[in-house]
Amino acid sequence: MNAEATDIFKERLRAARDLRGLSQSQLASNAKLPPSSVSHFEAGTRKPSFENLKRLAVALDVTTDYLLGRADAPNADGTVGRLHRDIHNLSHEDMKLAEDFVGMLLKRASATKKDD
Repeated sequence: MNAEATDIFKERLRAARDLRGLSQSQLASNAKLPPSSVSHFEAGTRKPSFENLKRLAVALDVTTDYLLGRADAPNADGTVGRLHRDIHNLSHEDMKLAEDFVGMLLKRASATKKDD
């Protein structure tokens, strides 16, 4: 991470934490990191490992690309990002049901556009 990327990371990390009303200790606990690590990351004195970057992103419900400054949107379309992350928890039967439901919604949206 170069100096500019480090600056972007530390600013976005703090902004995302503040937006969620978390202290550094709370974020550290949620990400299963020592509180001193979050402090160092926000100060720019240390850079996170890839694993720690992923943990922070999950704890803050943002993408790693957002934290690194490679995307301006904090998450992958909010709901879509959560669905993508949580889909693996569904049974095969529920997965099929979800696919059918999304298909139905897409057909309805397509029909609505044709009527406009």
